[in-house]
Amino acid sequence: MKLIILTQPTFFVEEDKILTTLFDEGMENLHLYKPGSEPVYSERLLTLLPEDYHKKITVHDHFYLKEEYKLGGIHLNHADDEPPYGYKGHISRTCHAIGELKEAKKRSNYVFLKTIFDSHSNPEDKQTLSYEELEAAADRGLIDKKVYAMGGMNLENVKMMKDLGFGGVVICGDLWNRFNIHNQLDYKELIAHFGKLRKLVN
Repeated sequence: MKLIILTQPTFFVEEDKILTTLFDEGMENLHLYKPGSEPVYSERLLTLLPEDYHKKITVHDHFYLKEEYKLGGIHLNHADDEPPYGYKGHISRTCHAIGELKEAKKRSNYVFLKTIFDSHSNPEDKQTLSYEELEAAADRGLIDKKVYAMGGMNLENVKMMKDLGFGGVVICGDLWNRFNIHNQLDYKELIAHFGKLRKLVN
C-alpha cells in the first residue's frame, strides 16, 4: 500500500527542514498542494529541498514546475480536468464521486477518492461516502491499487482502507496537526508519527 503525504496548504518557516527529514525517513511521494499561492513561493521551497528528492514530488497547480525542477508528476484537482496541452508525463487526479473512478483511472497513473471521512485539515471537508458505498464499489472492482483513499485518513482507519482494496492513502492533517507552524520548532513528534504511518502501510 502506498503512502502519500499532502503538504500543509500554507508555507511556513521550518517546512523545508521537515520535508527533507521526511524524505530522509523514507517518504516516497509528496504532493505539493498550496492552493491560491504565488508560484514563486513553491519555487523557493523546491530550491531548498535536495535535488535528489525532486523526482518524488507531484505538483498541484503551476505545472511548469514539473519540468523546471524535474518533479515526479502533476496532479489535477478534478476528475475531468485536462492536463496542459502536449503534456506526456505522470498524471494523478482527484475524484469526488465513485462514478468518476472508472474513466479517471484510464487517464491517470493513480487517483484520489475523497472525502472518505471528515477531514483533519479542513473543517469544511465533510465525509461524502458511506462505508456501504465503498464496499459496493470495491465489490464492483472500482476500488483497486490505482485508487488512494483521501479525507480523514489516520492510524486508526488505514487498515480498513487496506481491507477495502485501496492502493494507498493520502495523509495531511493527521501528520501536520502534530506541529504548530506558528510557534513550534521541535518536529520530532511529527517525524515519529510518520514512522508509525509508514510501518502501517507496509
